[in-house]
Amino acid sequence: MQQQKETHLTPIGYLLWFFGGIFGYHRFYYGRQLTGLLWMLTAGLLLIGWIVDAFLIPGMN
Repeated sequence: MQQQKETHLTPIGYLLWFFGGIFGYHRFYYGRQLTGLLWMLTAGLLLIGWIVDAFLIPGMN
């Protein structure tokens, strides 16, 4: 079984999530422009999506 290579660093994703998560910075970093724009326009889906992303970041690589 071949392992997937990480393309983005998880600690950087968490830094972007913490300091600019409600604006979708971490989503733009992981190449998810549409949801990044959605986060930007809705303040991280009213902070609920921001909290959920704390658990999803490791899987976004």
